Amino acid sequence: MEHIRQYIDEHKDRFLQELFGLIRIPSVSSVPEHKEDMLKAAEYWRKSLREAGCDRIEIFPTDGNPIVYGEKIIDPSLPTVLVYGHYDVMPVDPVELWKSNPFKPEVRDGKIFARGADDDKGQSFMHAKAFELMVRTKTLPCNVKFMIEGEEEIGSANIAPFCTNHKDLLKSDIILVSDTGMIALDTPSITVGLRGLAYMQVEVTGPNIDLHSGIFGGAVANPINALTKMIASLTDDNGRIAIPGFYEDVVEITREERDEMAKAPFDEAAYMKSLALEELYGEAGFTTKERTGIRPTLDVNGIWGGYTAEGTKTVLPSKAYAKISMRLVPNQDYVKIGKLFEAHFKTLAPKYVKVKVDALHGGQAYVSPMDTIGYKAASKAVETVLGKRPIPVRSGGSIPIITQFEEILGVKTILMGFGLESDAIHSPNENYPLENFYKGIETIPYFYKYFTEMYQGEL
Repeated sequence: MEHIRQYIDEHKDRFLQELFGLIRIPSVSSVPEHKEDMLKAAEYWRKSLREAGCDRIEIFPTDGNPIVYGEKIIDPSLPTVLVYGHYDVMPVDPVELWKSNPFKPEVRDGKIFARGADDDKGQSFMHAKAFELMVRTKTLPCNVKFMIEGEEEIGSANIAPFCTNHKDLLKSDIILVSDTGMIALDTPSITVGLRGLAYMQVEVTGPNIDLHSGIFGGAVANPINALTKMIASLTDDNGRIAIPGFYEDVVEITREERDEMAKAPFDEAAYMKSLALEELYGEAGFTTKERTGIRPTLDVNGIWGGYTAEGTKTVLPSKAYAKISMRLVPNQDYVKIGKLFEAHFKTLAPKYVKVKVDALHGGQAYVSPMDTIGYKAASKAVETVLGKRPIPVRSGGSIPIITQFEEILGVKTILMGFGLESDAIHSPNENYPLENFYKGIETIPYFYKYFTEMYQGEL
């Protein structure tokens, strides 16, 4: 299939500029001021899918941000691949840590630096360009559908109802997603598991107004002090989460499975050096990769209260807040965990403060079986392009909607990502190597080829 590389070589500069056009749209879904940008990003995807070769393209409004749908049905008797991606991105804060404007993509040292370069504009756009390649070279072997949403970074609240209401439209044989990573191009891997997520916000209230810390300090409790003590008690000295019942549904991984996972190469010294750390921390009794792949965690994602602007203000605040996420493993239900967290957190509150707990969003963990033709096709495609059979790995990240896809649409998902751990997704200076972008475009047509052949072989 020499035509694949030839087409990419001929059009790679255009591919990059078209991706840059998408990246320049500041589609931050968590910030209401960017509502118009969400619509612009959806329209950009509609235009891109039309130009790539979709015969039907439609933007579906939701109670939140719109969902872009596209399809090309070449023969109803052939299998159908449903591609999922998202056009929304995380906030850029703290913006002062960026070396360049997060929405003006730059290529430095062979990498695209911008918000969304990897997650998920760069990775999802690979599919549009691979699809274009197959259409224009008349090598598309099966039917294709696209579903691109704008709320993944805030919990995908509206895509499940969309799937429920459009089951026939979304009927497919496999869902293909590139919103995960791999170890490296010379050590390829495929994600076979995602952790679930329970994301909470807590509010701790002391006095009914902000007070002068000199006049009232010592007599009235500071809710920030109370909040930090409450948070500190959520984990013990061994890194275990101290919420009663939290581990009740956790399935322990066998020694054999842990030994198999350990075969994936991992340089802990290099890992620490890349993060400027002298020591790592986590649950006792587990390796670093196990802690991020097969064990649940609890982390404070943000904490605030009182006066935080430049200069000083001697205030004893009325309120303190924190955002807390819990990454969950298979068999843990995020709704149940959220209720356990709320009940426990309220018991931690001393009488001099009041506590409010809100569950913001969440989703279940997902495990992709390796004995399906979808996984086998992905593995063969990656091996064809990168020259090595990919290692199956479990990711510490979460894509909450993936489990719901299977529940609603009855279809398995393949997580064939090309991002790297060093891409700084969700962080300042997010980046995506050009080589990974182009190798992704090269690999995707092979997935279609092998999946179609394996599918037809099973009929």
